[in-house]
Amino acid sequence: MAERSLSHFAVYTFLPEYWALPEGQRRDLGNRWGQAMSGVADAVHHYGAFPQEAVGDFITWTAIDADDPAAAAAFFARYSSSVAPFRRFVRPTHVLWGLTRTSEYARKRSTSEIDPIKPRGAPYLIVYPFAKTSEWYRTSAEDRRAMMGDHIRIGKQYEGIGQLLLYSTGLQDHEFVVVYETHDLAHFSGLVAELRGTEARGYTLRDTPVHVGVLVPTDELDRVWL
Repeated sequence: MAERSLSHFAVYTFLPEYWALPEGQRRDLGNRWGQAMSGVADAVHHYGAFPQEAVGDFITWTAIDADDPAAAAAFFARYSSSVAPFRRFVRPTHVLWGLTRTSEYARKRSTSEIDPIKPRGAPYLIVYPFAKTSEWYRTSAEDRRAMMGDHIRIGKQYEGIGQLLLYSTGLQDHEFVVVYETHDLAHFSGLVAELRGTEARGYTLRDTPVHVGVLVPTDELDRVWL
C-alpha cells in the first residue's frame, strides 16, 4: 500500500439527454465511459447507486498513489479531460475525496484497512463525509485517544468489514471521508448502531449524506447504463 494515496468518489446522475437516446446508444455510452475512466487513475471501481438513493445513478471511485505532491494535479486534469465528452449526459451530484495518512490513534495499520488500489472484492460500498465538533479538538489528546480506543475496539468485533479513512480538512467542506466495504449490509448497520452509543459520537458534527453503492465490474456497466 502506498504511504499516501488519494481516493475520489463521484456520484453521477443521468440527464434527460441520456434518457432520450435509444437503448443501444445508452449502453454504448456505458462502454465508452468504462474505457475513458480506465486511464484516469491507478485504480477505477464502478458502483450502481440507484435505487439506493434518489439523486444518483452510479458512483465512480478512482484512486492514485499520491506520494508525489504533483500527482493530485495531474490526476484532476486527466479526470476532467476524460469526463468532458460525457457532460451532456451525466452530472455529478456529490464529490468526495481525500488523502490517506497515518492515524494518530492507532499504532499500526489495521488489517481491515482498505487498499484502494487493489481490485475490489466486497459487493457493497458505503461512503460519507464526516466532521467533528470544535469541542473535540479542544479536548486533550489523551482523552481523544481513549474515546477512539473504544471506537476501534467495537470495530474489531465486526469482522469482514473493510474501512478507509481519508483526510480532507481544508480541502473540502468536511474534514474526513469515511469509507466502508462489506458483504453484509445488516452486519454493517449493526456496527454503526453500536458505534452511535460511544462517547465519541457526541462530538460528531456531520456524517451525511450516506452513499451506498453496489459493485459493478467494468465489463458489466450495461447493468447501470441501461
